[in-house]
Formats: sequence, structure tokens, C-alpha cells
Amino acid sequence: MTTHSEKRKLPYSAQQMYELVADVERYPEFLPWTAAARIRKRMPFEQGEVMEADLVISFKVFRESFGSRVTLWPDKLRIDTEYIDGPFEHMRARWDFEDLEAGGCEVSFGVDFEFRNAMLRRVIGTVFNQAMQRIVRAFEKRAKSLYG
Repeated sequence: MTTHSEKRKLPYSAQQMYELVADVERYPEFLPWTAAARIRKRMPFEQGEVMEADLVISFKVFRESFGSRVTLWPDKLRIDTEYIDGPFEHMRARWDFEDLEAGGCEVSFGVDFEFRNAMLRRVIGTVFNQAMQRIVRAFEKRAKSLYG
């Protein structure tokens, strides 16, 4: 199993960061290795919304599509992602956003997954931490471009 987690303090509101991460359709505009994103369906429920989304990831010679169930919890400022279909054995991710008294917010991110394909596991395993850090930096850079 491959895991990564980190926390970042950012000069933006928790609401702004929540909205940025929740906007899955925009990921190809700024996320590394994300070639395409599509929302299959949206299902509102009392506390938020569940989206089923497809992402196409391109990395070196690999191009894989996978589906995930994204649960948006706007009152809790939390986003949970679960794997539906594609190249993973399993995948779960969670984002939490919390405003800080001094201003800005703290963003917590955690992911764990395992690829089915042994070759993908080896290739990703060698660069995984750098890739996750690059993805988190891409969200930070996007926030700076949107919220200044």
C-alpha cells in the first residue's frame, strides 16, 4: 500500500480551498499528469453532494482512466474520495479545510492506494512522494492564481 499525508497553512480561506479542490472538472487545467476529467453524475444529499468522476492520468508511457466517488461535505469543509473502477486495487483520499484564527487556513490531505499492475507500482513507487508534493503544490499555485 502506498500512502501520503501532509498539512499546509495557506493564506486563503478554508471555503476557497474547499471550492478549488471540489472543482474536479477543472483539474486538467492545472494538475500535473491529469489529461482529462469528466463528471459522470451528481447526486445531492442532505449534507452535501456525491459526484462520480472519471480522471485520465498520463505519466510517461502510461495513460490510465479511473473512476471515483467524490463526497462533498460543505458544512464540514471535507472532501472524501473513493475508488470505483480503473487501474487501482484500492484508492482513498481525504481533504480537510480549517480556518485559522490568525487568518488563512490549514489544509490536510491524505491518500492511500495500490495499483493492480506491478509495473505501475514500481514506476510510481520510485517517484511517489515527489509526485504527491508536486500535486499539492499545483493546488497551492492554482489558489494563488485564483485568489491572489
